[in-house]
Amino acid sequence: MSADVVPPAASDLPDACVPRLACGVRLHVDRLTGQPLLLFPEAMVELTGPGPAILSLCNGQRQLGRIVDALCRKFQVPKEKLRSDVVRYLHRLRGRMLVDWTIATEPAARDSAPDADLPLPLPATTAASRPTSPPRPIGLVAEVTYRCPLHCPYCSNPAAFPSGTELSTEQWRRVLGEAAGIGVLHALFSGGEPLARHDLELLIAAAREAGLYTNLITSAVGFTPQRAAALKSAGLDSVQISFQSDQRALADSIAGASAHDRKVEAARRARALGLPLTVNVVLHRYNIDRVDHIIALAEELGARRLELASAQYYGWARSNRPALLPARPQVEDAARAASAAQQRLKGVMDVLYVIPDYFDYRPKPCMNGWGKRYLAVNPVGDVLPCPTAGEIRSLSFSNVRDHSLEWIWRDSDAFQRFRGTAWMPEPCRSCDRREIDFGGCRCQAALLTGDPANTDPVCSLSPNRQLVDLALSEAARNAAGISDLIFRTNP
Repeated sequence: MSADVVPPAASDLPDACVPRLACGVRLHVDRLTGQPLLLFPEAMVELTGPGPAILSLCNGQRQLGRIVDALCRKFQVPKEKLRSDVVRYLHRLRGRMLVDWTIATEPAARDSAPDADLPLPLPATTAASRPTSPPRPIGLVAEVTYRCPLHCPYCSNPAAFPSGTELSTEQWRRVLGEAAGIGVLHALFSGGEPLARHDLELLIAAAREAGLYTNLITSAVGFTPQRAAALKSAGLDSVQISFQSDQRALADSIAGASAHDRKVEAARRARALGLPLTVNVVLHRYNIDRVDHIIALAEELGARRLELASAQYYGWARSNRPALLPARPQVEDAARAASAAQQRLKGVMDVLYVIPDYFDYRPKPCMNGWGKRYLAVNPVGDVLPCPTAGEIRSLSFSNVRDHSLEWIWRDSDAFQRFRGTAWMPEPCRSCDRREIDFGGCRCQAALLTGDPANTDPVCSLSPNRQLVDLALSEAARNAAGISDLIFRTNP
C-alpha cells in the first residue's frame, strides 16, 4: 500500500484514511483499575467511552471505512453519526500528537480477522479498590548509576555521592516489578548516565515485562548503533537526550567534554529507530540567550518534545549558583521565545518552559507534591520522594535492600513527613494554593533556610523571600565565565 503522509486539512477524513497510534504511544490497561490508558513519553491519558474500541482498531493497516463498519456492527449505532464521532475523536488526538494517519492510494489488503471478530477491548473493569491515601505513584525515576562521561556544572546529582555499591541487576528487577505492583506506569531510567550500566538492556526488558512504559534519560554518549538497536529490541519506548546548547563549541565547553556531535547523531539514530525523541536543555546564564536556536535544533532533529528546563540549584549546581543564575531580562526574553514556539509548533512539537523558581513569586508543585505521584530510587537503593531529596540531611531514607517499595511508599517516615497539607506552617496552611503547589520544594526550603518544613523561599509570602532576592543580587554582580565554574567529578 502506498500512502500520502500529509493528512487533509478538512475536518473530515476519507474512508481511505489509515489511522494508527503515533510513534511511542502505547494502548495500556491499568492493572490497578482496569482503566484503558494511552501511555506516551512521561505522560498518560485515560480513555473513556468508545475511545478504547476505536484505538484498538487503529493498527496502521485498517482503513477508516472498515473501522467504522466494524464499530457499527459491534455497537449497533447509526453509521453517519458514529463516523462523525470517530473522525472528531481522531482529529482531537492528532492535535495532541497521539494519533497519526496516512491516506491510502490503493485498496488495503484485508487482514485475516472477520469484521465481527476484530479486537475490541472490554470496557474498564471494576478492579479491586485501593486505598486513596496515599495516592498511587505513576512514575519511578530509576537512577541506576551516578557514573557519567560528562562534567556539567549544573548537574543536580549529589556533590557527595552516597556510599555503597550499586544495586545489582536482580535487585533492580525486583524494584521494577514492585513498582508496577503499586501502580507505577512509567519507568524513567536516569543517572548519571544510565548507559554506563552494561545491563541496561536487561533492566529495560524487565520494566517492559512488568508493563511499564520505558523512558531513557541520557547524555547519549554511548548510544551507539549497536546499543540503540539492542535497547529498542529490549522494549525501550522513548529517549530523552540532554543538550547543553545548539552550538558545538559552547555545548562542549559546558559539558566539559566533546559530546555535542555525538548527541546529534544519537538523536537522529533514535528517530530512525522509530523512538519518540525528547530534547532536554538545562538553561542558565551561558545558554539562555540561545533559546530560539535551541528550538530550531530540536525541530531539525524531529523531536516530539523540547524541555527548556531551568537549572535547579542542588548538587553541583548549588556551588555554581552565582555564576549560573541568568539576569531577569534574559529570563523574560526566553519566556517570549518559548511562548511563540508553543503556539507555532502546537500539534508538531511540545515545547515545555517554566519560569525559573528564583524569578517567580509562587512556588511550583515539586514532583506534583511530595510523595504524591513520583518516587526515585538512587543507585545504592535509597528511595526518595524526588531525586534531590537527599539534600535534606535531617531525613533518613529507607532502602530497597531492607524494605519493599510498597512499604516505603505507604509507611516510611520520609514519604509521610511532607505528604498532603497537614505539615504546613503559615502562611501555607491557610493559603488557597496549598492544594496546587503543595508548599513548593522541600529541598529548596532546606538548602536556603536550613529547615525543610519552612515555606518555599521563592514564595512572595515567605518570611525568607529575601534569601532568594539576595542570591539574585549576588548573581547580578558576578562576572565569572565558563572557565570559572566548578565542574562535576565522577564517583
